[in-house]
Formats: sequence, C-alpha cells, structure tokens
Amino acid sequence: MGHCCSKQASVSVVNNTDQLAAGDQSSTSQAAPASSGAGGSHSGKNTPAYSFSTSPFQSPLPAGVAPSPARTPGRTPGRKFRWPLPPPSPAKPIMAALLRRQGKAPRPKDGPIPEEQNGEEGERERALDKSFGYSKNFGARFEVGKEVGRGHFGHTCWAKGKKGELKGQPVAVKIISKAKMTTAISIEDVRREVKILKALSGHQNLVKFYDAFEDANNVYIVMEYVLLFSFFCYTNFRKAFIGLCEGGELLDRILSRGGRYREEDAKTIVVQILSVVAFCHLQGVVHRDLKPENFLFTTRDEEAPMKVIDFGLSDFIKPDQRLNDIVGSAYYVAPEVLHRSYSIEADLWSIGVITYILLCGSRPFWARTESGIFRSVLRADPNFDDSPWPEVSPEAKDFVKRLLNKDHRKRMTAVQALTHPWLRDESRAVPLDISMYKLVKSYVRATPLKRAALKALSKAITADELIYLQAQFRLLDPKHGYVTLENFRTALMKNATDAMRESRVSDILNLMEPLAYKKMDFEEFCAAAISTHQLETLEGWEKIASTAFECFEREGNRVISVEELAQEMNLGPTAYPLLNDWIRSSDGKLSFLGYTKFLHGVTIRNSNTRHR
Repeated sequence: MGHCCSKQASVSVVNNTDQLAAGDQSSTSQAAPASSGAGGSHSGKNTPAYSFSTSPFQSPLPAGVAPSPARTPGRTPGRKFRWPLPPPSPAKPIMAALLRRQGKAPRPKDGPIPEEQNGEEGERERALDKSFGYSKNFGARFEVGKEVGRGHFGHTCWAKGKKGELKGQPVAVKIISKAKMTTAISIEDVRREVKILKALSGHQNLVKFYDAFEDANNVYIVMEYVLLFSFFCYTNFRKAFIGLCEGGELLDRILSRGGRYREEDAKTIVVQILSVVAFCHLQGVVHRDLKPENFLFTTRDEEAPMKVIDFGLSDFIKPDQRLNDIVGSAYYVAPEVLHRSYSIEADLWSIGVITYILLCGSRPFWARTESGIFRSVLRADPNFDDSPWPEVSPEAKDFVKRLLNKDHRKRMTAVQALTHPWLRDESRAVPLDISMYKLVKSYVRATPLKRAALKALSKAITADELIYLQAQFRLLDPKHGYVTLENFRTALMKNATDAMRESRVSDILNLMEPLAYKKMDFEEFCAAAISTHQLETLEGWEKIASTAFECFEREGNRVISVEELAQEMNLGPTAYPLLNDWIRSSDGKLSFLGYTKFLHGVTIRNSNTRHR
C-alpha cells in the first residue's frame, strides 16, 4: 500500500554526498507517516508523497546550505510569478484531500467539505470490516526471516517456503498491519493492490505475485524475492543493504557519474520503464506512483533488468474513465492529477520526470515547500538551457519535452515513446497500444466531415509518425491489407489478463461496432489512429497542417453553414460568432484557420499557458 499523503518522512542526511536542502528538511518534517509501500517493501526507501526526499546526487555545497535553483548549474532556474496579490496556494486543497484520504480531519483553516467530513465521521462510528477472505495458514506455509524494509502500515521481510510449490524457495513477504487500516479507503487500497498484483502477470519487468494471506493482525502479500537494489538509492539506506544486495555498487556508479547517466545507459532504463507501463495501460491499470524508488535492479550487472514494485496506489481504469483522487509523489505528480481529472497519461508525465533526472542529474520542478512544488508543476517550465542540456542530443530533449507537456492530450503514449527516434530499435517488438483503440473508436463514430479532415491530415504526417502506425497495423494482423472489428478484437484478446477483464477494457470494442460492417485499409487506419493534439507538438506542425489543408481542399472541403458547423462540434448558438471566422465568405467553405480549429476541437484554454 502507499498513499500520496502517507509516505514516511525522509530520514536525515548522513554524508556530504547527499545533502538535503534546508527547505526540504522543514517540509519533510511535516510529512504524514507511510504505508508499507514500495519504499518500505523492498528498498527500505519511503519517499514522502508531497514533500522532498533526500537527493541522491552529490552537492558541491557545505552541509546545511540549501542550493539555489536559480544559480546552481544544471538545476531548474527559479521562476518569478508576478501577481497583483499573492496567489492562492495550490497545496491547500490538495493537502486537505490527502489528509482526508488518511482518515485524519483537516485543520479548521483547510475548510473541509461538510459532506466528506460527516461521511468520515459516520465511517469511524461503524466497525470496519477487515476480513479480506485470504487464506489463513501463512505460518504453516512460510518461515519468516529478517526484515528488509519498513513503513508506517507494515514492513517487508525475507521468508522461505516450508511446504508446497515454494518449499525451500526464498520469497518477499509484505506484512501490512490491520491496526493501521483506520478507514474504508485504506482497506480498499490493500484489497485493490492484491487484486492488481494477482491480475497482472507475465511481464519480465514486474515482480511476480505468489499469494496473499491474512490473520487477525496482518495481511501478508507473498511475492518474488530477488536481491534487489533501488534504481536511485540514498546514503541513509546504503548501510541497511550492505551484505543483502548484489546491486550494492549502483549508488557509487550513479554518484561517480555526477548523478546523471550517459544517454545510451539512460535509454536502457527508460525502455524497460515504458515497456512495463505500456503493458499495464493495455490491461487497464494506471500505476500512479512511478518514481525512481519504485524501480529496482535485480543484480549489480550493468545490463541487469529492472522490476517495478508497489502497486499500492495503482487502480483499474476503464478506457474513457477519468480519476479524481490526488495520489502520487510530489516531484513526479502530473498537473492533471492536481486538477483532479486524469487517466493513464499521468504515468507518462512521471516517466518524463524520471528521464529528465537521468539525463541531467536534477529535477525539472523544484521548490523548497510543498506549495512550491505543486505551483512549479502547474505553472513552471523545465529548464533545457543550462548544462548539461546543450550537450544532450536533440532527440533526447524532444523525447523529454513530449512527455513533460502540461496538456495530457499532447503527451506521447508509452508505445509511441518506444518508437520515438531517441529510443527506436527495429529489432525490438512494439506492444499494442490501448490509446490507438480509443482514437479508432472516435474516428468510426465521427461525422463524414471530421473523417475527411482526418484523412487529409494523415496524408501529411511525417515518416517518424508512420513507423508507429505501421507497427500497430501489423499487430492487428490485417488480411489482404484490411482490418475489421474482428482483427481489433483478436489482437486485444491475445493480450488479455484478469486485469483487463477487471477494468473492462474490452468494452471499447462495443463502441467500435461500425467497423463490423466495413473494412479499413492502412490509409484509413492512419487517419483513424492519429492524434491532432500530439501532431501539434511537432516542430513541423505548420507545414503538416498546410499540406493537409491542400489535400482537404481537393477532396473534402465543402460549403457549410455556421449552424451546421456548430452542430458538427456539439456547440450551441453562443459559439456562432466564433465559428463565423472559420468559414470563408468567398465560397462558404472552411478556411485554413477553420480547418485546423475543426481538427483540434473546442477546448478550454491551453493548459501550458501561465498567468503572469
């Protein structure tokens, strides 16, 4: 288990190699206690979810001196926001939501929502049902050994099977205290974590789940045991792992690099992260707490594979569902999570933060307080100007920028990221992308005019974008160059696990029903599977749009009234004055502006825009 609001405060710094900013220390002192989440489970590391953790990177400053983000090379410069009055802290409602998730009443000044407060009081009055229905013979099946990690809700131990298939085999046991489960939310988190671990199977970068047990006091989650060492380990925990971890030299390797990786080494790590996240997303699981501490190497070897751990904050998510609970870790949380409306794209933001750190050794969003972190995530832009970014390849910078886009619609998916020029490898298999299904679903249900506009756009896309589309089309196993609804169904079911059934991913096929009566060739598939929002982020967007409009003029543009255009876009009469500018007075057809706006669709102001 693990909560954005309930990760244990970081312990104090031991050496000069690991200095914590003074502002960080003050903020972590207020962090709520932790669950036995990923940090406590394997690595012994519990990062406060809304405060700072100790930096793994060497500081040139004396002990106790806080680095200045505006002056320290390689760090994100400070941003000065000019407001007529001090801005409201984005942390205030966020922190109140986190405290409610913990089962703690917010301070009066936080202004809790009465309905939520009353509901929790009623919940506390009721006896919580802490019976999970798991087997109760843990003691007869396993012999527990030494503890390897601890959190607020429990701890993780090494254990050995006493009988059965795991007899004599070492395992890791995550022991979660029932006494710490004080709310229905915390109980459901444990239940959901076990369900996700059990449902997800077969991926090499996932720790294997064996079974779950319970007794009157604890829940026991039995998982694969390997001599693991955290992706980023901190000096505080190094001593705890000496003699236990084959990968114990990883910290020295990271520090010897000045906290950053060579691009080739970073690629190896990022590919593994994207691979397992693409798998989770296809199964309808969003991780929600991707951070360096939750990726562990199996050995000290340079080419050692990684395992993702801690699904305590993960959740099942339906194809078109939006989540609204605020969870995660402050440095890695996506803007839309703070806005309380997000989906699987939030995981890609977190991967962008991890990649940024790998390539330059500093965080893209930095502040001394919780409020500052959230404000930076919501309003600041990452620094790509200071050293070492001028020496980083343009492909790597483009990769990070396309993940750290504050508009979630413009981010690459995990599968698209694997086909990005920075990571592209023709010898590596490309997984099926659930986002492709969502786009095709929207296309087959769109109006003829919208489909014509997208067909014109597909004829102007770049060769780089075509590589992704070709890979996805091949995965559908086309017959004689065509695919039908049955191709989409078969490809999806080949990848099905219990998680996919739990999240009802296959329901999207019902919304693709128009495909049951037609065939789709590759040209039309390209039109169906492209995202205008993503193409807008490309440097050559203007040229793409211009070329597409020329094609649209020849093959799809037609006379259209303002009323009809509004109906096409599901808008009311109040939008008529705006739409008037999209139609040429000379012939009553869409202008270039109208075409690009029509492709883009109506949206609230660009989320990348900041008030000044």
